[in-house]
Amino acid sequence: MDTLSIPNVFVRGVLSGAEQSGVDPVQLLSAAGISAEVLRNPLARVDATRYARLVRQVWLELEDEFMGLAGVRSKPGTFAMMSLLAIRSRTIGGVMRRSEQFYGLFDNPVVMHFEAQLAEPDEGLAALTLRTAQPLRDPQHFFQESLLVIWHRFNSWLIGQQVLLDRVEFDYPAPAHVKEYQQIFNCPLHFDCPATRIVFQQRFLNFPVIRDDAELREFLITSPADLLARPADNQSYLARIRNVIGRDLSASLPDFEYVAEQLHLSPQTLRRRLREENTSYQEIKDDLRRDVAIYHLSRPDFPINEIAYQVGFTEASTFHRAFKKWTGLTPGAYREAALAKRKDSE
Repeated sequence: MDTLSIPNVFVRGVLSGAEQSGVDPVQLLSAAGISAEVLRNPLARVDATRYARLVRQVWLELEDEFMGLAGVRSKPGTFAMMSLLAIRSRTIGGVMRRSEQFYGLFDNPVVMHFEAQLAEPDEGLAALTLRTAQPLRDPQHFFQESLLVIWHRFNSWLIGQQVLLDRVEFDYPAPAHVKEYQQIFNCPLHFDCPATRIVFQQRFLNFPVIRDDAELREFLITSPADLLARPADNQSYLARIRNVIGRDLSASLPDFEYVAEQLHLSPQTLRRRLREENTSYQEIKDDLRRDVAIYHLSRPDFPINEIAYQVGFTEASTFHRAFKKWTGLTPGAYREAALAKRKDSE
C-alpha cells in the first residue's frame, strides 16, 4: 500500500504547463480521478496513485514529457529511448555520462551536466547539475525539481538501492512549501545557490547496474511518472521513523524513547537529528495518519468511522477535526469528491 499523499502545490505544478497551453485543468484532473477541489483548496492533497495518473495524462494530452513547461517539446518515448541506451552501461557513472550525451543531442531547455569529481572542499563527492539554457514557463520551478527527482530515483532503481544524497542545491530562494521537499529528498537543502544540483558520494558511481532489458520495459510501463509519486526510500531519520512505526496505526504508536532505542540513538540525539531535517516526531505521526487516511478515503473499502480507527482515533469526531485541519475538508467531503471522480473515470 502506497500511502504517500501529494500536496496541492505539486498538483498545480503538473498542471501549470497544460494551463498555459490552453488545456482545461479540470478536464485533466477528472481524467485522473481527482476532484477539482484541489485547485481551490490550498490544503488539499491527493494520493500518489492518482498523482502519477495525472502526470501521465498531461504527457498524453500535450504529447510532451516536459509537460508544457518549456519552449520546446520532448516527444513521448524520449525518456524510454534514453533508458534503453543508458542501461547498456555497467555502472551508474556510465549511465549518467550516456544520459548527458543523449540529451545533449537535442535542443533542450535544461542542460544536464554530470560531474564525477567535485573540487575542494567537496572531494569524494559527485554531482548532477541542471542549468537553464532557455526560458522556462515554470515560475514554481516544478520542472527542474521533477528532473532531479527522476534522475535520482531512476539511478537508485538501476542499482537496486538508494543513492544517498549529501545535499540538494537550488538556484532560487526557498519556496513557502519547503517543508514538502524533505519527504522528496530527505537530505540537507540549500537555496540561492549558483546552480540546481544533487550532490552524492562518488563511490556510488562504481555501483553496478543490476537491471536487464525485460525489467526496464516493465519499469517503463508506468515510469518515470511513478518516480515522481513514490516516497523516497532512504536513510533519513524521517523515513526510518516511518518504518519503525509501520502502517498499522490502529494501536497506540510507539513513544519517542522506544523509537530512539530502535534507531540506536539517545532521545536527545534523535531530537537534534529531526530538527536538522526540519521536522519532529509529532509531525511525522500526524503526516503518516493523514496519508493513510487519504489513501483509504480515496477508496470505498472502509466506512469513515472504521478509517478513523485504522489511523488511531478512538473518536470519529476527533478524526473529523484533525482531517479538516490537515486538508481543509471533512473526511466525508473528501471521500465524496474522490469517489465521484473515480466513478467518472471508470
